[in-house]
Amino acid sequence: MALRVSRKIYREILNKRVFSTPLLTARHCSSSAQTAPNIPHSAKKGRILTGATIGLVIAGGAYVSTVDEATFCGWLFSATKLLNPFFALLDPEVAHRLAVSAAARGWIPREKRPDPSNIGLEVWGRKFSNPIGLAAGFDKNAEAFDGLLGLGFGFVEVGSVTPVPQEGNPKPRIFRLPEGAIINRCGFNGEGIVAVAKRLGAQHAKRKLDETSRNSSSPTDEAKHKGKAGPGILGVNLGKNKTSEDAAADYVQGVHTLSQYADYLVINVSSPNTPGLRMLQGRKQLEDLVKKVQAARDEMQWGEEGPLPLLVKIAPDLSKEDLEDIAAVALALCLDGLIISNTTVSRPDPVSKNPVAREVGGLSGKPLFNLSTNILKEMYVLTKGKIPLIGCGGVSSGGDACQKIRAGATLVQLYTAFGYGGPALIPQIKAELAECLERDGFKSITEAVGVDCR
Repeated sequence: MALRVSRKIYREILNKRVFSTPLLTARHCSSSAQTAPNIPHSAKKGRILTGATIGLVIAGGAYVSTVDEATFCGWLFSATKLLNPFFALLDPEVAHRLAVSAAARGWIPREKRPDPSNIGLEVWGRKFSNPIGLAAGFDKNAEAFDGLLGLGFGFVEVGSVTPVPQEGNPKPRIFRLPEGAIINRCGFNGEGIVAVAKRLGAQHAKRKLDETSRNSSSPTDEAKHKGKAGPGILGVNLGKNKTSEDAAADYVQGVHTLSQYADYLVINVSSPNTPGLRMLQGRKQLEDLVKKVQAARDEMQWGEEGPLPLLVKIAPDLSKEDLEDIAAVALALCLDGLIISNTTVSRPDPVSKNPVAREVGGLSGKPLFNLSTNILKEMYVLTKGKIPLIGCGGVSSGGDACQKIRAGATLVQLYTAFGYGGPALIPQIKAELAECLERDGFKSITEAVGVDCR
């Protein structure tokens, strides 16, 4: 059918553009012999190309209309792989900026297919359709979280957000390595808490309005478990300004301003690119900080769901004693979770042999996987499995995600691999994770959490 339609339109185009020209009219008025118009060869080729293109579009559209939504959605995600070589040619920070802009404008695929049933879970009373999240650092200013959740992430974490806007460290500050890694020394560059609050507030108001128009009656159980940003869960990662003399005050301001729009908050004390920040991971410093931030959270008014979950993100470059201190603080103060881990200042093989490895900054990507996973295992044992852990660092496949879960992670985050692999990586990781769980005999994520530590 599509082929017949395309042929018909092709003939009409040729008739209109070749036989309905002024040359044809002039021929009837001429006393000379009636001959075919002398059409340049290039013009003929152009008309043929135009007709063929339109025909292909119509034929393709007719075929797509017969394909189910899931298949078409898969094609869209696969097609994004074609753009990866283009982004690889760009400066890393320019490529990142373009990716965020595309997600903010909805120029990326939207996942229409349901997640595998065995990778859904509930944490902090919130339902996650899958445990795969996007780590902080990609959407620093909360510009694109709606589009990113639409890609099929179970949760997205924006930030780090500082009270006052800051430029961050001088450029260049992001460096690619062929080992599937990145070194960055951005230094919490961002637009600040006010700009982020405006964006989150606008999206929150829009969603509430949509819910009100759809549900005139009381909300269903399903609606109660949706995140504040929509179908997925939204986390907000809080940081301190470089010149701030009172770190606790910066984090408290983040709680007061942004908690109403988030599903969980993160105290980031582990970025290597803000001088003195990692010192807050010491036992006394961390205990004092967490107490102040928890007090700021608890003094706010909360609904029936209770206070917002509060997590701390730690570094992978910690000693055994450091980990014991952090675990003790987490258990004593009933922290809601830990993210393990941030980037590393070490340069494990094979990165150490690359000249780019001499750049100052935090290393992320595949070379971080073993280091961060070992820290994850230790922390799961130290916290006795009582605190939800988010495994982050070097995840680039469903197998990696499964290893993190077996090592003690309830949820998993990635960033660098997403930068290299693009949107097509997300459904791939979820499918591989579901296969890994089934292969290992687990009916759910919960069954697999920490099995390698028991």
